[in-house]
Amino acid sequence: MVVVASPNSMIGEKILPIDLPMIDLSAERSMVMKLIVKACEEYGFFNVINHGVPYDIISKMEEVGFDFFAKPMEQKKLVALDKPFGYGCKNIGFNGDMGEVEYLLLNANVPSIPNDSSNFSSIVSAYTEAVQELACEILELMAEGLGVPNTSIFSTFITQLDNDSILRFNHYPPKHSNKDIDNSNSYNLGFGEHSDPQILTILRSNDVPGLQISLQHGVWNPVVPDPSAFCVNVGDLLQVMTNGRFVSVRHRAVTNSYKSRMSVAYFVAPPLDASIVAPSVMVTPNRPSLLFKPFTWEEYKKVTYSLRLGDTRIHLFRN
Repeated sequence: MVVVASPNSMIGEKILPIDLPMIDLSAERSMVMKLIVKACEEYGFFNVINHGVPYDIISKMEEVGFDFFAKPMEQKKLVALDKPFGYGCKNIGFNGDMGEVEYLLLNANVPSIPNDSSNFSSIVSAYTEAVQELACEILELMAEGLGVPNTSIFSTFITQLDNDSILRFNHYPPKHSNKDIDNSNSYNLGFGEHSDPQILTILRSNDVPGLQISLQHGVWNPVVPDPSAFCVNVGDLLQVMTNGRFVSVRHRAVTNSYKSRMSVAYFVAPPLDASIVAPSVMVTPNRPSLLFKPFTWEEYKKVTYSLRLGDTRIHLFRN
């Protein structure tokens, strides 16, 4: 495939579409483990099908999400929860980052909103419980595939009641309402370049493209959405806990269609006081020492919130 520069991309930026690995979780377990490990090492991203999350739970969650974003702005602004939770529009984080996005950020353990008249909380809670189970299954497959004796070493972080996981609804408006305008090679930046600081992300989006990952500097790889799959990606903490074997890849979201895109991301995070360090089995002849100093999720989270969206953080904790 030829790498070509998009006419509307930033200077020096190239666009190269890719197909992410598609992993069938109902396949033979040893094969699934190998495929997940390979995908995490090579892409940092992969899709899963036969994931066990009932379609009616997914469709109800998407319905209440779209219903929420269709409300008048005055009503959406009333969903102001304890920071950083609640509704936001265009502002991303606390340090001046902007994007063509509106969002709803919720505590994944209590995903409720005030004045809830649409069963939003119960529907989203059912969805969150289902994707938490999926995340645990994937993390245990990862640990087993890496040869870690304690296969629940990663998943135990999110089975603890005080885990810090969050759920984020992102709504990206269409770039044009006029379908006669050809905007196939143009986009607005919806959510800027970044890596996810947590352990793992389980992403669901409607059948509208927008996610792009960057496997090499200056090249962006648009990901084709698959409505039957969940997209899974490695976070910074998992890169640390695998001693650099898995990669937390930078990505972004663009608005480039006539149709609204909504993505729902479940960010798997440990309790604030959890110690983040690679298990001893991750020290190998290929990696004879720990690449990163031990730290707590609270320490890493503070650094994350102090920086801009696109700033790198993980190198600050290198040995």
